[in-house]
Amino acid sequence: MDFLKYAEASAALLNADLSQVDGLTAYLEGRDRLRERATDRDCMLLRKFQRELRPVFEAGQADRVSEVVGGLNELMSRHPITPRISDHEHGDLHLHVATDNATVADLVVGESLLGLATLVCDLGPDRLGVCSAAPCTHVFVDTSPNRSRRYCSERCSSRANVAAFRARQKAGVVS
Repeated sequence: MDFLKYAEASAALLNADLSQVDGLTAYLEGRDRLRERATDRDCMLLRKFQRELRPVFEAGQADRVSEVVGGLNELMSRHPITPRISDHEHGDLHLHVATDNATVADLVVGESLLGLATLVCDLGPDRLGVCSAAPCTHVFVDTSPNRSRRYCSERCSSRANVAAFRARQKAGVVS
């Protein structure tokens, strides 16, 4: 299991529009087996999960460690995870969330929680963030070496930097 991949996928899940199955299939890009099985019910369950998981990212952004840990533990209680060692790639043993009789939503939630729990334990809860560019509300996983990420994307970073530059120019002209 590449826990960073799963953790980043959980941020992408929170940022995804799951109002219809098309949004879920877009989120599942490259996972054809899951895309074929995606249903309206999966979308409904994942929208609920989005609402439950968002406070964890907000707590990470605010460096409220106990809320991140408590939130993840609560979610793992409500959504039990069954990891399994996979050897489908010869010579590359890794963890997967068990898929026996699991719905698409079950699998996505399990991967998200396992990835986030591992990330929080290995790198710290302050690696979870919310974009600082107004009015964006997307979340992200900060994998920068110095924990300095503030924006969900290059687009938001650029937009915020341009706005700050223009504000400085305007303040200099007015002075």
